[in-house]
Amino acid sequence: MINIPLMNNNIIKEDVDALIDFLKTTDRFTQGPKVQEFEDQWSEWLGVKHSVFVNSGASANFITMSVIRDLYGIGEIIVPPIAWSSDISSVFAAGHTPVFVDVNMNNLAMNDDTILDHITPKTKAVFLTHVLGFNGLTKKLVDELQKRNIPLIEDVCESHGASFNGKKCGSFGLASNFSFYYAHHMSTIEGGIICTDDDRFYEYCRLYRSHGMIRESTDEDMKKAVCSEYPQLRPEFLFVVPGYNMRSTELNAVIGINQLKRLDKNNSIREKNFELFLKNLDSSKYYTDFCTTGSVNYAFVILLRNQDPELFQKLTNKLLDNAVEFRRGTAGGGNLARQPFVLKQLTDFDPSTLKNAEFIHQYGLYTGNYPDLSEDKILALCNLLNSI
Repeated sequence: MINIPLMNNNIIKEDVDALIDFLKTTDRFTQGPKVQEFEDQWSEWLGVKHSVFVNSGASANFITMSVIRDLYGIGEIIVPPIAWSSDISSVFAAGHTPVFVDVNMNNLAMNDDTILDHITPKTKAVFLTHVLGFNGLTKKLVDELQKRNIPLIEDVCESHGASFNGKKCGSFGLASNFSFYYAHHMSTIEGGIICTDDDRFYEYCRLYRSHGMIRESTDEDMKKAVCSEYPQLRPEFLFVVPGYNMRSTELNAVIGINQLKRLDKNNSIREKNFELFLKNLDSSKYYTDFCTTGSVNYAFVILLRNQDPELFQKLTNKLLDNAVEFRRGTAGGGNLARQPFVLKQLTDFDPSTLKNAEFIHQYGLYTGNYPDLSEDKILALCNLLNSI
């Protein structure tokens, strides 16, 4: 019995002690100074100008797609089939139409040439997901999107610290989204964050986070302009956009501040773990040609080399028998274009045309990779997989 959970010990005693100390000295629990402190520290770590802490990565997605609508109009958003459901549902919720593009096998991210082939005059943004710790960017994609003036939105919810050309993923596009769910690289229990260098985008994100109220803006000129346009409304209750309460709390921020201190160190362990895993995996049975440059994988991706339903069934049975927790289909359960909420709206789209996403959907899964996972357990997992 190997016994490997998806995540272990991601909220440690040090985090709890920091929270207890804070509770003893404060009477402010909802969004306040600690949220701002965490936002500032995260912006510095990532290398961006602005960050907006929210209650989940899904809320970050929702806000980002809504702001794209407000600033760029409603249109088509190029999206990956291997991602998380809120990447797609946020596109629908904002009134856009998702355009699915197939992924690469070596990093599970959308293929750059295929993305560029799908850009039309209706395209409002490319919503690229860095899956399970992989970098999904290429120089060609970044350069071409800039040349064509197409906004890049990066979903980095599963890839805190992944990098491209020496710069952190999440600092390349118009905006980026992160999640701090328990199972991710670092956790605030629940939480997410939106990052951007664009001042106007930042202000709109702040509005959406808190009911759409203009008083949430830090831009005094923007406040004055809006208030003068609607003199019949009270400035403290002037709702500019259809926002909701997506704020987080001081408590979540305290945990985030403490967790950020050890994120880089933990990521270096995850990198070594993943390299050890790939090195000892039978490459004749399993796909091992992943691009690990710049990756910080919080999961071990197990993907069959060839189509083999019988082998995949044996694989899942072995993992279950040995208490190795896993998720089929990799991120989001596989090909999201197959999900009911997508099929009901994109009635003419055939999910089977996404060939690589389909293969990953049928023959892929992931298991946990975290800092206190021992080398012995990683090697035992490899031996188990190779014995099938």
